[in-house]
Amino acid sequence: MAGDVDVRAGQTRADGASGHAAPLCDAALGHAFELLGKRWNGVILGSLMDGPAGFAEVRRATGISDSVLADRLAGLTAAGLVVREVDEGPPVAVHYRLAPRGVALVPVLQDLMTWARDHLDLEPPPAGC
Repeated sequence: MAGDVDVRAGQTRADGASGHAAPLCDAALGHAFELLGKRWNGVILGSLMDGPAGFAEVRRATGISDSVLADRLAGLTAAGLVVREVDEGPPVAVHYRLAPRGVALVPVLQDLMTWARDHLDLEPPPAGC
């Protein structure tokens, strides 16, 4: 038997030990997926990757209902991933953009999109995506 693979170090150990503190690793990954795995959060972050957008723009891009979108944007803002900006106007306008923590996720989200396109049986994306 080849043993377990420590994916962070890329090493295989014959004794089956992975060489890392699994509870700490699992806690970090679990926390990340708790936030990013919440329905629609990843899609909302993806819709903001190209720049700021108003509430209606995010709704059109994602197809999320108003109440769920408002809830998810509030949660992402509280988590420090999204910034809510109010332009005093007139008319008053609200825009959302990725905070530095959210911008740091862009390469991860892009890699995830590439992985999904390469490894999942998906319909081809619409032109321009």
